[in-house]
Amino acid sequence: MDNKVELIKSLNELLQGEYMAIESFNNFINRLEDENIRTTFQDIQKQHRKNTETLANYIQNVGGRPDENLGMKGKMGDIMLNMELGSSLDYEVIEKAIDGETKGVNMAEKVLRGNLDNESRNVAGEILQYDRESIKKLKGLR
Repeated sequence: MDNKVELIKSLNELLQGEYMAIESFNNFINRLEDENIRTTFQDIQKQHRKNTETLANYIQNVGGRPDENLGMKGKMGDIMLNMELGSSLDYEVIEKAIDGETKGVNMAEKVLRGNLDNESRNVAGEILQYDRESIKKLKGLR
């Protein structure tokens, strides 16, 4: 497999993670009672939407095709999250969101350690930084 194919595959993994985050936040937002918490969650979701746009454009610019759907893994994760949340209290939703964001950051770090060129590493690193900031915002809601 050549480097370009591997690069696009790695970037699409990040893109999938961002789409999964958007879907998770749809679930979280629907369960929140507190308006201030809901607003923070919506802000974080907006950032994930910007991240998907950045990644999709970048993938196209390097000659790839963005994989812009959840995929089976994402759909299964969405179903599991719905089952786990049930009628959760706000603090439980916050904890689930922190857990999900942390897993996303860990996955992104794994991709960053892979075979990326410098420009791709910078794009991925910027998105990773936004995701880390999201975790801080969520922890501030505790």
